[in-house]
Amino acid sequence: MERLRVATYNVHKCRGLDGRTRPERIAEVLRQMDADVVALQEVLCVEGHPREDQAKFLAEELGLEYAIGENRRLKGGAYGNVILSRYPILQSANYDVSVPGRERRGCLRADIAWNGAVLHLFNVHLGTSYFERRQQARKLLDEQLLRSRELNGPRIVAGDFNEYLKGLVTQLLHTEFESADLRLYGGLKRSYPGVLPLVHLDHIYYDDDLILESVRVHRSLLALVASDHLPVVAEFAMAHASGTGAIW
Repeated sequence: MERLRVATYNVHKCRGLDGRTRPERIAEVLRQMDADVVALQEVLCVEGHPREDQAKFLAEELGLEYAIGENRRLKGGAYGNVILSRYPILQSANYDVSVPGRERRGCLRADIAWNGAVLHLFNVHLGTSYFERRQQARKLLDEQLLRSRELNGPRIVAGDFNEYLKGLVTQLLHTEFESADLRLYGGLKRSYPGVLPLVHLDHIYYDDDLILESVRVHRSLLALVASDHLPVVAEFAMAHASGTGAIW
C-alpha cells in the first residue's frame, strides 16, 4: 500500500529567528522531513531574486513541482501560500477568504495525482482575529470551496489556522473531516513559537478515505532556527486500495 507523507510549515518568508533570510535552511528542513506533499505559508515569490523567489528556489532545490496562491503583493512579487509536490500537480486554484478591513488571506487548492486517484490538498492561512476566523470558517465550508461538487477524490486541509483555542474553525472542520491529532501520538504537542512551543496553530485535517498512520511535530536543531513555526508531518495510506476519483 502506497503511503503519502504530508507536511504543513509556516516558513515566515524564510526569515529565521536570527533575523536572516535563508531559504536554503528551509530547503534542508524539508529534506529532513522527506514529505511527498508540503503546504507552505508566508512564502515570498519575487522573480529574478534567488533568495526572494522562494517557491521556485525550494522546488528546484528539492526537485518538486509547485503551485503558488498569491494573496497580496509584497516587494513587487507574489506573497501567500505554496504547495510543493513530489507527484504531478494536475491543476491549482486560489480562493479568497479575506475579511474586509483585515489582511488578505487565501486558501490554495492543488489537485495531485496520487495512488491512481486525484488528491485535493487545501493549504490555508487564516487571520489572527477571532471574529475574522469565524467568517473565514464559513467561507471554507462553502460549496464553492471545500464542499465543491467537482471534488472527486480525498481531501486534505493543512495550514496555519491561527487558532489558539478550539473556535468555530475547529468545530466546523471536525464536522467534515478527521483531525491529525497530535495528542494521540507521543512527542511534542505544539508547533509555535518554534524554540519554546506554547500553542498549536498548525493543523492537518483529512477525509476518512485516508488512514492516518502517524503525525508529529518535526523538531531539529535547524528547524528551531529556520522559522518561527515548527513543521507538522503526517503519514497516510488510502483506506481502499482502488482509491477514489480514479484518473487512469
